[in-house]
Amino acid sequence: MKHRVLLATALAAAILAPVAAAAPGLLLGVDDDSLKWYGNTGALLSIYGDLGINAVRVTLTWTPGEAFPVGTDRTELQRTVSAGRSIRVVLAVTGPASSPPVDAAGRASYCGFVANVLERSPWIRDVAIWTEPNSAEFWKPQKGAPAAYEALLAQCWDTLHAADPSVNVIATSSPHGKPARWYSDLGKAYRASGRTLPIFDTVGHNAYPDDSAEPPDAVHKKGASLDEGDLAALLSVLHKAFDGTAQPVPGEGGVTVWYLEDGFQSIPPADGLYSGIETDTRPVSEAEQAAQLTAAVELAYCQPAVGAFFNFELRDENALSGWQSGLVRPDWSPKPAFLAYRAAIAAAREGTIACGQ
Repeated sequence: MKHRVLLATALAAAILAPVAAAAPGLLLGVDDDSLKWYGNTGALLSIYGDLGINAVRVTLTWTPGEAFPVGTDRTELQRTVSAGRSIRVVLAVTGPASSPPVDAAGRASYCGFVANVLERSPWIRDVAIWTEPNSAEFWKPQKGAPAAYEALLAQCWDTLHAADPSVNVIATSSPHGKPARWYSDLGKAYRASGRTLPIFDTVGHNAYPDDSAEPPDAVHKKGASLDEGDLAALLSVLHKAFDGTAQPVPGEGGVTVWYLEDGFQSIPPADGLYSGIETDTRPVSEAEQAAQLTAAVELAYCQPAVGAFFNFELRDENALSGWQSGLVRPDWSPKPAFLAYRAAIAAAREGTIACGQ
Protein backbone atom coordinates (compact mmCIF):
# COMPACT_ATOMS: atom_id res chain seq x y z
CA MET A 1 0.00 0.00 0.00
CA LYS A 2 2.81 2.41 0.92
CA HIS A 3 4.44 2.02 -2.50
CA ARG A 4 1.14 2.56 -4.30
CA VAL A 5 0.48 5.76 -2.38
CA LEU A 6 4.00 7.08 -3.01
CA LEU A 7 3.74 6.20 -6.67
CA ALA A 8 0.39 7.87 -7.22
CA THR A 9 1.19 10.96 -5.12
CA ALA A 10 4.60 11.66 -6.65
CA LEU A 11 3.44 11.38 -10.21
CA ALA A 12 0.16 13.23 -9.84
CA ALA A 13 2.02 16.41 -8.90
CA ALA A 14 4.25 16.42 -11.97
CA ILE A 15 2.34 14.88 -14.86
CA LEU A 16 -0.16 16.57 -17.10
CA ALA A 17 -3.33 15.04 -18.51
CA PRO A 18 -2.87 11.49 -19.86
CA VAL A 19 -2.17 10.88 -23.53
CA ALA A 20 -3.35 7.98 -25.65
CA ALA A 21 -1.10 5.18 -26.85
CA ALA A 22 1.28 5.70 -29.74
CA ALA A 23 0.25 4.92 -33.29
CA PRO A 24 0.65 1.31 -34.52
CA GLY A 25 3.67 2.30 -36.61
CA LEU A 26 6.05 2.05 -33.64
CA LEU A 27 5.28 0.05 -30.52
CA LEU A 28 6.56 2.04 -27.53
CA GLY A 29 6.91 0.50 -24.11
CA VAL A 30 8.97 -0.05 -20.98
CA ASP A 31 10.71 -3.01 -19.40
CA ASP A 32 9.11 -3.25 -15.98
CA ASP A 33 9.07 -6.28 -13.72
CA SER A 34 7.20 -4.19 -11.13
CA LEU A 35 4.09 -5.41 -12.89
CA LYS A 36 4.56 -8.87 -11.41
CA TRP A 37 5.65 -7.74 -7.95
CA TYR A 38 2.58 -5.82 -6.78
CA GLY A 39 -0.64 -7.48 -5.72
CA ASN A 40 -2.62 -4.50 -7.00
CA THR A 41 -1.34 -3.32 -10.36
CA GLY A 42 -3.81 -0.45 -10.74
CA ALA A 43 -1.29 2.29 -9.91
CA LEU A 44 1.24 0.91 -12.38
CA LEU A 45 -1.36 0.66 -15.12
CA SER A 46 -2.24 4.28 -14.39
CA ILE A 47 1.40 5.26 -14.91
CA TYR A 48 1.52 3.34 -18.18
CA GLY A 49 -1.58 5.23 -19.26
CA ASP A 50 -0.06 8.59 -18.30
CA LEU A 51 3.04 7.78 -20.33
CA GLY A 52 1.01 6.68 -23.32
CA ILE A 53 2.96 3.44 -23.74
CA ASN A 54 1.22 0.54 -25.42
CA ALA A 55 3.37 -2.35 -24.20
CA VAL A 56 5.35 -3.58 -21.22
CA ARG A 57 7.99 -6.30 -21.21
CA VAL A 58 8.05 -8.58 -18.17
CA THR A 59 10.49 -11.42 -17.43
CA LEU A 60 9.51 -14.93 -16.38
CA THR A 61 11.96 -17.48 -15.02
CA TRP A 62 12.07 -21.09 -16.24
CA THR A 63 13.75 -23.77 -14.14
CA PRO A 64 15.07 -26.81 -16.05
CA GLY A 65 12.48 -29.57 -15.98
CA GLU A 66 9.68 -27.22 -14.94
CA ALA A 67 6.41 -27.54 -16.90
CA PHE A 68 4.64 -24.50 -15.43
CA PRO A 69 5.54 -21.76 -12.92
CA VAL A 70 5.13 -22.71 -9.27
CA GLY A 71 5.04 -20.79 -6.01
CA THR A 72 5.95 -17.12 -6.27
CA ASP A 73 6.57 -17.41 -10.02
CA ARG A 74 3.00 -18.59 -10.55
CA THR A 75 1.61 -15.72 -8.49
CA GLU A 76 3.69 -13.23 -10.45
CA LEU A 77 2.55 -14.73 -13.74
CA GLN A 78 -1.09 -14.42 -12.67
CA ARG A 79 -0.60 -10.72 -11.96
CA THR A 80 1.09 -10.24 -15.32
CA VAL A 81 -1.61 -12.13 -17.19
CA SER A 82 -4.32 -10.09 -15.49
CA ALA A 83 -2.62 -6.85 -16.54
CA GLY A 84 -2.58 -8.18 -20.10
CA ARG A 85 -6.27 -7.33 -20.28
CA SER A 86 -5.31 -3.65 -20.16
CA ILE A 87 -1.95 -3.42 -21.91
CA ARG A 88 0.07 -5.47 -24.36
CA VAL A 89 2.45 -7.70 -22.43
CA VAL A 90 5.67 -9.03 -23.93
CA LEU A 91 6.88 -12.01 -21.94
CA ALA A 92 10.62 -12.71 -21.84
CA VAL A 93 11.18 -16.29 -20.65
CA THR A 94 14.70 -16.93 -19.44
CA GLY A 95 16.49 -19.27 -17.08
CA PRO A 96 19.79 -19.94 -15.33
CA ALA A 97 22.82 -18.90 -17.36
CA SER A 98 24.66 -22.03 -16.23
CA SER A 99 21.89 -24.36 -17.44
CA PRO A 100 20.49 -23.15 -20.75
CA PRO A 101 18.44 -25.62 -22.83
CA VAL A 102 21.21 -27.00 -25.03
CA ASP A 103 19.97 -30.56 -25.64
CA ALA A 104 16.73 -32.21 -26.78
CA ALA A 105 15.43 -32.70 -23.25
CA GLY A 106 16.17 -29.10 -22.28
CA ARG A 107 14.53 -27.73 -25.41
CA ALA A 108 11.43 -29.86 -24.89
CA SER A 109 11.19 -28.71 -21.28
CA TYR A 110 11.68 -25.03 -22.06
CA CYS A 111 9.40 -24.84 -25.11
CA GLY A 112 6.74 -26.92 -23.35
CA PHE A 113 6.91 -24.53 -20.40
CA VAL A 114 6.41 -21.51 -22.68
CA ALA A 115 3.53 -23.25 -24.49
CA ASN A 116 1.81 -24.04 -21.19
CA VAL A 117 2.18 -20.44 -20.05
CA LEU A 118 0.71 -19.03 -23.27
CA GLU A 119 -2.12 -21.56 -23.24
CA ARG A 120 -3.19 -20.15 -19.86
CA SER A 121 -2.49 -16.54 -20.84
CA PRO A 122 -4.97 -15.66 -23.60
CA TRP A 123 -3.97 -11.98 -23.74
CA ILE A 124 -0.24 -12.61 -24.17
CA ARG A 125 0.99 -13.41 -27.66
CA ASP A 126 4.49 -11.93 -27.69
CA VAL A 127 7.27 -14.07 -26.21
CA ALA A 128 11.02 -13.50 -26.22
CA ILE A 129 12.98 -16.74 -26.26
CA TRP A 130 15.63 -16.33 -23.56
CA THR A 131 17.59 -13.13 -22.93
CA GLU A 132 20.78 -12.19 -24.78
CA PRO A 133 22.01 -15.72 -25.55
CA ASN A 134 25.10 -14.19 -27.17
CA SER A 135 26.26 -13.00 -23.75
CA ALA A 136 28.02 -15.21 -21.19
CA GLU A 137 26.07 -13.34 -18.54
CA PHE A 138 22.93 -15.18 -19.69
CA TRP A 139 24.14 -18.28 -21.57
CA LYS A 140 27.11 -20.49 -20.68
CA PRO A 141 29.14 -21.78 -22.31
CA GLN A 142 29.26 -19.46 -25.31
CA LYS A 143 31.02 -22.15 -27.35
CA GLY A 144 28.33 -23.75 -29.50
CA ALA A 145 25.71 -21.25 -28.30
CA PRO A 146 24.57 -20.06 -31.77
CA ALA A 147 23.71 -23.60 -32.92
CA ALA A 148 22.07 -24.43 -29.58
CA TYR A 149 19.98 -21.26 -29.70
CA GLU A 150 18.98 -21.90 -33.33
CA ALA A 151 17.70 -25.33 -32.32
CA LEU A 152 15.82 -23.81 -29.38
CA LEU A 153 14.20 -21.17 -31.58
CA ALA A 154 13.18 -23.81 -34.13
CA GLN A 155 11.53 -26.07 -31.56
CA CYS A 156 9.75 -23.23 -29.80
CA TRP A 157 8.57 -21.73 -33.11
CA ASP A 158 7.06 -25.08 -34.12
CA THR A 159 5.52 -25.77 -30.71
CA LEU A 160 4.03 -22.31 -30.22
CA HIS A 161 2.80 -21.80 -33.79
CA ALA A 162 1.13 -25.20 -33.76
CA ALA A 163 -0.93 -23.99 -30.80
CA ASP A 164 -1.54 -20.47 -32.11
CA PRO A 165 -0.35 -19.26 -35.53
CA SER A 166 -0.63 -15.64 -34.35
CA VAL A 167 2.07 -15.97 -31.69
CA ASN A 168 5.08 -13.67 -32.04
CA VAL A 169 8.31 -15.59 -31.38
CA ILE A 170 11.10 -13.12 -30.65
CA ALA A 171 14.79 -13.95 -31.01
CA THR A 172 16.91 -11.87 -28.61
CA SER A 173 20.48 -10.58 -28.61
CA SER A 174 22.89 -8.23 -26.88
CA PRO A 175 24.36 -5.29 -28.80
CA HIS A 176 27.82 -6.14 -27.48
CA GLY A 177 30.06 -9.20 -27.60
CA LYS A 178 30.47 -9.39 -31.40
CA PRO A 179 26.75 -9.58 -32.28
CA ALA A 180 27.50 -9.53 -36.03
CA ARG A 181 29.35 -12.81 -35.68
CA TRP A 182 26.51 -14.16 -33.57
CA TYR A 183 23.91 -13.56 -36.29
CA SER A 184 26.26 -14.94 -38.92
CA ASP A 185 26.75 -18.13 -36.90
CA LEU A 186 23.02 -18.34 -36.22
CA GLY A 187 22.40 -18.24 -39.95
CA LYS A 188 25.02 -20.93 -40.57
CA ALA A 189 23.34 -23.19 -38.01
CA TYR A 190 19.95 -22.56 -39.61
CA ARG A 191 21.22 -23.42 -43.10
CA ALA A 192 23.01 -26.52 -41.81
CA SER A 193 19.77 -27.73 -40.21
CA GLY A 194 18.03 -27.88 -43.61
CA ARG A 195 14.97 -26.31 -42.03
CA THR A 196 12.19 -25.09 -44.33
CA LEU A 197 10.25 -23.05 -41.76
CA PRO A 198 11.20 -19.85 -39.93
CA ILE A 199 12.69 -19.82 -36.44
CA PHE A 200 11.58 -16.32 -35.37
CA ASP A 201 8.95 -13.70 -36.16
CA THR A 202 10.75 -10.70 -34.70
CA VAL A 203 14.38 -9.75 -34.11
CA GLY A 204 14.47 -8.57 -30.50
CA HIS A 205 17.77 -6.71 -30.40
CA ASN A 206 18.79 -4.86 -27.23
CA ALA A 207 20.28 -1.57 -28.39
CA TYR A 208 22.23 -0.16 -25.45
CA PRO A 209 24.99 2.33 -26.28
CA ASP A 210 28.56 1.58 -25.25
CA ASP A 211 28.03 4.09 -22.45
CA SER A 212 25.21 6.43 -21.53
CA ALA A 213 26.87 9.53 -23.00
CA GLU A 214 27.19 7.98 -26.45
CA PRO A 215 24.65 9.40 -28.94
CA PRO A 216 21.97 6.91 -30.05
CA ASP A 217 22.99 7.34 -33.69
CA ALA A 218 26.67 6.52 -33.08
CA VAL A 219 28.09 4.10 -35.65
CA HIS A 220 30.57 1.43 -34.58
CA LYS A 221 33.20 -0.23 -36.74
CA LYS A 222 33.91 -3.93 -37.31
CA GLY A 223 30.73 -5.19 -35.67
CA ALA A 224 32.04 -4.95 -32.09
CA SER A 225 28.74 -3.32 -31.15
CA LEU A 226 25.41 -3.13 -32.94
CA ASP A 227 23.42 -0.31 -31.37
CA GLU A 228 20.65 1.90 -32.78
CA GLY A 229 23.03 3.74 -35.07
CA ASP A 230 24.26 0.43 -36.49
CA LEU A 231 20.91 -0.70 -37.88
CA ALA A 232 22.30 -0.85 -41.43
CA ALA A 233 25.03 -3.22 -40.27
CA LEU A 234 22.51 -5.34 -38.36
CA LEU A 235 20.25 -5.62 -41.40
CA SER A 236 23.23 -6.43 -43.61
CA VAL A 237 24.38 -9.33 -41.45
CA LEU A 238 20.82 -10.64 -41.17
CA HIS A 239 20.47 -10.63 -44.96
CA LYS A 240 23.77 -12.46 -45.37
CA ALA A 241 22.73 -14.96 -42.73
CA PHE A 242 19.24 -15.77 -44.03
CA ASP A 243 18.75 -14.60 -47.63
CA GLY A 244 17.58 -17.47 -49.82
CA THR A 245 16.15 -19.41 -46.89
CA ALA A 246 12.67 -19.75 -45.41
CA GLN A 247 13.51 -17.24 -42.68
CA PRO A 248 12.29 -13.72 -43.54
CA VAL A 249 14.45 -10.82 -42.38
CA PRO A 250 13.26 -7.36 -41.27
CA GLY A 251 11.34 -5.79 -44.12
CA GLU A 252 10.02 -9.15 -45.32
CA GLY A 253 7.00 -11.15 -44.24
CA GLY A 254 6.07 -8.72 -41.50
CA VAL A 255 9.36 -9.22 -39.64
CA THR A 256 10.78 -6.15 -37.87
CA VAL A 257 13.49 -5.30 -35.36
CA TRP A 258 12.31 -4.60 -31.84
CA TYR A 259 14.64 -2.69 -29.55
CA LEU A 260 13.55 -4.70 -26.53
CA GLU A 261 15.93 -2.85 -24.21
CA ASP A 262 17.60 0.52 -24.43
CA GLY A 263 18.42 3.08 -21.79
CA PHE A 264 20.72 5.82 -20.55
CA GLN A 265 21.90 5.90 -16.96
CA SER A 266 21.64 9.19 -15.12
CA ILE A 267 23.75 10.58 -12.29
CA PRO A 268 21.49 10.48 -9.23
CA PRO A 269 20.88 13.55 -7.11
CA ALA A 270 22.44 13.66 -3.65
CA ASP A 271 19.17 12.85 -1.92
CA GLY A 272 20.04 9.64 -0.09
CA LEU A 273 17.93 7.46 -2.40
CA TYR A 274 20.95 5.81 -4.03
CA SER A 275 23.98 4.01 -2.63
CA GLY A 276 27.07 2.17 -3.81
CA ILE A 277 29.48 2.74 -6.70
CA GLU A 278 28.42 3.64 -10.25
CA THR A 279 29.38 1.08 -12.90
CA ASP A 280 28.55 3.08 -16.04
CA THR A 281 31.76 4.72 -17.30
CA ARG A 282 29.92 7.86 -18.47
CA PRO A 283 26.55 8.37 -16.80
CA VAL A 284 24.75 11.57 -17.77
CA SER A 285 22.73 14.18 -15.93
CA GLU A 286 19.00 13.62 -15.59
CA ALA A 287 18.40 16.35 -18.18
CA GLU A 288 20.85 14.70 -20.58
CA GLN A 289 19.16 11.34 -20.03
CA ALA A 290 15.88 12.92 -21.14
CA ALA A 291 17.54 14.31 -24.26
CA GLN A 292 19.21 10.98 -25.06
CA LEU A 293 15.94 9.11 -24.68
CA THR A 294 14.10 11.57 -26.92
CA ALA A 295 16.78 11.18 -29.59
CA ALA A 296 16.62 7.38 -29.31
CA VAL A 297 12.85 7.31 -29.81
CA GLU A 298 13.04 9.69 -32.75
CA LEU A 299 15.74 7.57 -34.38
CA ALA A 300 13.73 4.37 -33.91
CA TYR A 301 10.64 6.10 -35.31
CA CYS A 302 12.58 7.04 -38.45
CA GLN A 303 13.94 3.53 -39.05
CA PRO A 304 11.34 1.69 -41.21
CA ALA A 305 12.68 -1.76 -40.27
CA VAL A 306 12.14 -1.05 -36.56
CA GLY A 307 8.81 -2.03 -35.04
CA ALA A 308 9.26 -1.30 -31.34
CA PHE A 309 11.30 0.55 -28.72
CA PHE A 310 11.32 -0.28 -24.99
CA ASN A 311 13.03 1.83 -22.35
CA PHE A 312 14.88 -0.11 -19.69
CA GLU A 313 13.44 0.47 -17.17
CA LEU A 314 10.50 2.18 -15.46
CA ARG A 315 12.07 2.75 -12.04
CA ASP A 316 15.69 3.33 -11.03
CA GLU A 317 17.39 0.78 -8.81
CA ASN A 318 18.67 2.07 -5.47
CA ALA A 319 22.06 0.38 -5.88
CA LEU A 320 24.37 2.22 -8.26
CA SER A 321 25.75 -1.16 -9.29
CA GLY A 322 22.35 -1.70 -10.91
CA TRP A 323 20.53 0.49 -13.44
CA GLN A 324 19.57 4.15 -13.19
CA SER A 325 18.04 4.40 -16.67
CA GLY A 326 14.49 4.55 -15.33
CA LEU A 327 11.81 7.16 -15.82
CA VAL A 328 11.16 7.54 -12.11
CA ARG A 329 13.46 7.52 -9.07
CA PRO A 330 13.38 4.83 -6.37
CA ASP A 331 10.77 6.86 -4.43
CA TRP A 332 8.60 6.96 -7.60
CA SER A 333 9.15 10.69 -8.18
CA PRO A 334 9.35 11.41 -11.92
CA LYS A 335 12.65 12.21 -13.59
CA PRO A 336 12.86 14.57 -16.57
CA ALA A 337 13.01 11.43 -18.72
CA PHE A 338 9.42 10.61 -17.76
CA LEU A 339 8.00 13.72 -19.38
CA ALA A 340 10.48 13.49 -22.25
CA TYR A 341 9.41 9.93 -23.06
CA ARG A 342 5.78 10.92 -22.72
CA ALA A 343 6.28 13.78 -25.18
CA ALA A 344 8.18 11.58 -27.64
CA ILE A 345 5.40 8.99 -27.52
CA ALA A 346 2.83 11.68 -28.21
CA ALA A 347 4.90 12.98 -31.13
CA ALA A 348 5.21 9.46 -32.56
CA ARG A 349 1.46 8.99 -32.22
CA GLU A 350 0.71 12.28 -33.92
CA GLY A 351 3.31 11.74 -36.65
CA THR A 352 5.11 15.00 -35.91
CA ILE A 353 8.62 13.55 -35.69
CA ALA A 354 10.63 14.82 -38.66
CA CYS A 355 12.76 12.21 -40.43
CA GLY A 356 15.43 12.52 -43.11
CA GLN A 357 16.82 15.85 -41.99
